[in-house]
Parts: sequence; C-alpha cells; structure tokens
Amino acid sequence: MFANFIYFLVALILYTTCQHPGASAVMPDHALVSALALVGLFTGICLFSFKRLATRSPLAAGVSLDLKLDRTLSRLSILALLLFAADLYILKFKLLFAGFRPFEIFPTFEALLFLLMFVGYLVIVWAAAWSVQKRFFPRSVTRKSFVLSNISFSLPALLPWFLLSITADLIQILPFDGPRTFLATPGGEILYVLFFLFAVASVGPVMIQKLWGCSPLDKGPVRDRIESLCNTAQLGYADILKWELFGGSMITAGVMGLVARFRYILVTPALVTLLTPPEIDAVIAHEIGHVKHRHIHFYLVFFAGYIACVYALFDPLYVLVYYLNPLSAMGSFVGMAPESVSTLVFSLVLILLFLLYFRFGFGFFMRNFERQADTHVYSLLGNAGSLINTFYKIARFSRTSPDRPNWHHFSITQRIGFLEQCEADSTLVGKHNKKIRRMILGYLVAILLVVIAGYSLNFGKGKEALNRYLAETVLLRELEIDPENADLYTMIGDYYYEREMFEQAIQAYDNVLKIAPRNVHALNNLAWLFATCRDASFQDPEKALNLSTTALGVDRAAYVLDTHAEACQLNGLDQAALAAAMEALAMAGDRVGYYQSQVDRFQKRIRDQQPPP
Repeated sequence: MFANFIYFLVALILYTTCQHPGASAVMPDHALVSALALVGLFTGICLFSFKRLATRSPLAAGVSLDLKLDRTLSRLSILALLLFAADLYILKFKLLFAGFRPFEIFPTFEALLFLLMFVGYLVIVWAAAWSVQKRFFPRSVTRKSFVLSNISFSLPALLPWFLLSITADLIQILPFDGPRTFLATPGGEILYVLFFLFAVASVGPVMIQKLWGCSPLDKGPVRDRIESLCNTAQLGYADILKWELFGGSMITAGVMGLVARFRYILVTPALVTLLTPPEIDAVIAHEIGHVKHRHIHFYLVFFAGYIACVYALFDPLYVLVYYLNPLSAMGSFVGMAPESVSTLVFSLVLILLFLLYFRFGFGFFMRNFERQADTHVYSLLGNAGSLINTFYKIARFSRTSPDRPNWHHFSITQRIGFLEQCEADSTLVGKHNKKIRRMILGYLVAILLVVIAGYSLNFGKGKEALNRYLAETVLLRELEIDPENADLYTMIGDYYYEREMFEQAIQAYDNVLKIAPRNVHALNNLAWLFATCRDASFQDPEKALNLSTTALGVDRAAYVLDTHAEACQLNGLDQAALAAAMEALAMAGDRVGYYQSQVDRFQKRIRDQQPPP
C-alpha cells in the first residue's frame, strides 16, 4: 500500500513540471478520442492480466501467488503513470482548461482535477485486482471496500501539497503585497514549505483519521489494556481508534502524530479479534517504540531533506537536461515540441531522484526503524515471544509467504530471525540502536553537503560558472540549431554585457537587429552600451542616439526614455536629455528614486553650463 504513496507523488511531479510553451501550446484534435481509446486498452490489459493470474496455481515457477500479484500491481500502476504522462505531454490535456478563469485564480483545483484522472487509472487497476487480492484477506472484503480503502489510504500523501498550494493560491489573491513578496524570495519559499510540513505533521492526523473513517475504539478489555500499556510507557495520545482498513480485515496497527494532543493509536478490528491479549500488548509496544525513538520526527526531517536536495539541484539539473535532451528524437517522432520534450525529460529526472531517495533511501531507514520498534518490546514486556507469535499469526491469516520481500519492512522471517537472535544475545538491541544513530548522523552530514553545494551553485561562485556554461554552451548550441532565433541572440548579448565582454555583446545585439530590426530590447541595450560603457573605446554617441531614437519609436517606456536621455547627454543635447528624463520620471512606477536622480543630474549639468550672472 505504501507504493501507492509513491505513485501519487510521481503523478504530481509529472503534472507540475508539464509545460507547453509557445508554438507547442495546441491540443491535438484527436486528443479526447485517443485518450478514450487508451483507457479502453488499459482496462482490457488489466482485466486480462488478473484473469490470467487467477487461473494460475498458487505456486508456479518457484514464485508465490502473492509475489506475482505484487509484481502485476506494480507493473500496471507504472503503466497507469505512463498513460497519465501521455495525456499530459503528448495529448496535451493540460491545455484543455487554458483560459478558464477559476483555474487561473486557483491552479490547485486544476491540479486536483488531473490527479483525479490518474486516480481513475488506478481504480481500474484495483477493481481488476480485487478478484485475486480478496484471497489474501482473512475476512470477506467487497470490491468497493477494497477500492475505497486504497484511495483513502493513499490520499494523505497529497495532503501537505494540497494545503500548501491552496494557501499559496489564496495569498496571491489577497490585497497585500507583503506575503507575495516574501514567498517570491528563496528564503521565504523554503520557510513557507518547512512551516507547512511541520504544521501538517503536527495536526494532519486529525484530518487523516477522518479521511480514513476511523472511530473511537469501544470501551472494554482491549481498550483498557492498550490504555494501561500507554500509561506505563508514559505515552500521551488523543485517542485510540478503530481502523476499518480494507473492511477491518487486516491484522495491523499504527500510530500517527508528532505531538500528544494530535496523536492517534490505530488498531484494526481483525487485530482485536484474532490476537490474544499478550499479542496485542506486543503490537502496541511496537507502535510505542516508533514514538519513543522519534521515528515520525525523523520522517519529517527526511521529507525536508528531499525538498532541500531538489531546491539545491533544481537549476543545475535543468541546465543539464536542457543541454543533453536525450529524448529529442523520440519527441519529434510522436509530435512533441522540443520545449515539451525538455520538460518531460526533466520530469523523468526528478522522478528518478524521487524514487532513489524514497524507494531506496527512505525504505532503508524504514526497514531499520521497524526493526528498532520491534526490539522496543524488550523495554516494555521483557521478551519478544508474543511479538514473534503475532508475526506467525499474521503470515497465516494473510495467506502470504513469510519470506515475501518488502521495500519498507524486512520480511516476517527476517524480523522473527532478528528477534530470536536478540533473545539469545541481548546486546544486539543496543548495537542496533547505535547503528540507527550512525545512520541518522551520516544522513544529516550528506544533506548538509548537498545544501552547501546547492548554495554555491545557486548563490555563490558555482552560480557564475553555471551561468557561464548556460550561455556559452547551451545557448550557443541552440543557436546552431536555430540560427535565426533573435531571442537566443538577445540572451547571449545580455550575458556577454553582464560579464563586460562588450565586443561579443555588440556582435550578438547586431545579429538580433539583422533578424528583427525593431527588437526594442536589443535596440535599447545596444544604445545603452554605446552611451554609457565604462570602456570609453566602445562609446559611440551617434549610434547610441540613432538606436535609442528607433527604440522610442517602438516602445516609449520609461527605461527606453532613460537610455535616450543618456544618448542625448552624450551628444550634448542637454535639454532633450532633461525632457526625456522627466518623461521617464512621470511613468517611473516603483523606481521613482532612480529616475528622480537622473532628472537631478541632468538639471545640475544644465545649471553648471550656464554662464554666471
């Protein structure tokens, strides 16, 4: 089930990174028909796959049926992601609501609509899988209950994103500039995300337990026993809840919540009815172990670490993807524009990092945290006998192999084996706790190094090198592909001007004007260079005046007037310079201070040139 979390988050990455700029922003005429055909084909594949699986013997080719079921679910869920990506990148469904005002104001709701499209694909998978999956539940579970349980269990993965995004939408429409300005800064964006992560981790369990349809566990011996054990462990909690996961047929428990006031202990009906009181104690001791060892706190740190890594590596990765663009040939074959191909490849890179980070990194920590929680039974109960019996019972009632691998848990056989080793050698518990501490320290050091490298790439010396690479390699490479692209020449000219490589900047701007003679950006920047260049050898009064006059004929904006004023002053036309500066001041906007200083400077020059009375 935890795999569903990953599928939902991957779908979110696909959606948020999908773009169709410029000429590619046209939805194919056949998009809706093609999408319906793909849905029909996908449904047929799902039904055929699980029907074939249902007719096979429980053990064929040395692979158990439950393992085959897991593999089939994984493959079809990945296929669902591929179809969702095709809807976004090839059929361009994201353009379906272009210009729809409510979605422009609240883009979060558009994202939710598309995520529901992906949920639809998964519902097809789950509905088809039910005929095989129901064999592994100790109680009868309806198809509807199975599908709804999958949906409700997976949706909390999107809760932090939804709350963060909808709040950002609201901030954008509020009549206050302060919050918007704060969110536009790198530091503000990071603090905003971290605040929401902590807030959702703290109070989110209140919403999650409602979403899962939990209710307070009935008063009686089981509840009394759990309350007594929690009191012994000095564990604070808000309530003990009955968790109707898959109709309550699974033998499992859970705990969620950073703080006691919003912490909930979850138990399924099957756990209450099928386990003996000592076995229930062992399961609750395991959940208490998660809290006492602060595993939930570390999970929050782990999510924050992922955000830090993405933020630090975002720009370098985008430049690398844009430069390499390995799928450009495939994109042309299916009718995708180069810009869309670049965003798709970038999405795939982000997804790969996401899978490596969570599927393997997070999974590694989760497995070892589960083992640490298992050993907490020694602190509360003195031995692991009841927990070992529970594992055997879970394997028997769930009809799954105890050797079944799991990315976020060790297998039941492995967990039992480690507990039996601890029974024989109690020092293994302390050794494992030390191993966990070393793992966490190593993780924090690694994240710190990534953040330092990211800071250098985004704000330090590394940024300068990255920008140089972008201009001199990526832009020049693109220019070879599209030599008539005025925008590329403009970007190159700006880059060279910023680095005071004036000769190359002039050449780039000249190339722009050969392609687009009325490009106001190139006209203005080249006029400014000829009028104000700190290297006097590049100053050219006549060219500066001609270029700025032409630019004014295209756009009489404040910044163009300011350039024209400088050109007039360089040519000795002081009154014309003052008039242009005053006109620029009148439309200054938020740069009143600068334009006022320009007016004052030209007025002073005129006064200084007047003969004394």
